[in-house]
Amino acid sequence: MPPNAPVIAAWREIPTIVLFTGAGLSAESGVPTYRGAGGIWSDYRYQDYACQRAFDRDPTRVLDFHEMRRAKVLACAPHAGHAHIRAMQAQHPGIHVITQNIDGLLQRAGVHVAAELHGSLWRLRCPVHGVREDMADSAFASRRCPDCAAGNSPERAPWLRPDITWFEDAVNADVFEHAAMLVDDADLFVGIGTSGAVWPAAGFAERARARGARMVELNPEDNEASALYGERLRLPASVGLAALFPV
Repeated sequence: MPPNAPVIAAWREIPTIVLFTGAGLSAESGVPTYRGAGGIWSDYRYQDYACQRAFDRDPTRVLDFHEMRRAKVLACAPHAGHAHIRAMQAQHPGIHVITQNIDGLLQRAGVHVAAELHGSLWRLRCPVHGVREDMADSAFASRRCPDCAAGNSPERAPWLRPDITWFEDAVNADVFEHAAMLVDDADLFVGIGTSGAVWPAAGFAERARARGARMVELNPEDNEASALYGERLRLPASVGLAALFPV
């Protein structure tokens, strides 16, 4: 462990802890990140696969792409860091997880997630009936809304859109408001595997610091948000969480 690395032995005594997770947490499981070498947007143009304009233009192509992403995620397994968060929540009801990840690995590990800032690969939404879970494997259970199709021609029912905050989308205001409430109450704010580059989600670290939370970063490398954290542990989450929060 690096010298002077933080160890929070008395973490169970801290009233409220927010764990703020990003793509780096899932990358250890093999889920592709978004930017940089190996990132998904180095191989695909979001304008073709991840914006409302693309979906309106060719919903089949966009849904095929997201089924491919689901298949890649299902081939990945939660790691020791995910399991450690689950173990922490079992011992402390004041631990709240806010994630930027859409892959569902935290939930597969048994973690309770308080806020999914950017949506989920495992939900779809209808413009009429709203959000519905889709927990089928890689293929969507239905690509058109079955409620709208009832009593009508199925091919005339609206397409179900992945419940993800795409490029050019507005964020889900209710989800962000709930996350902000949790951040405002946090005594300890821990950034895990996040670059701090995606706004407005990146603003939560600034918000927590302004509210006086203890700020700890768990990330193998420095990034543009690192200066917001008073304590930093340069380890991957799979080993760093156990070092930071001994159980």
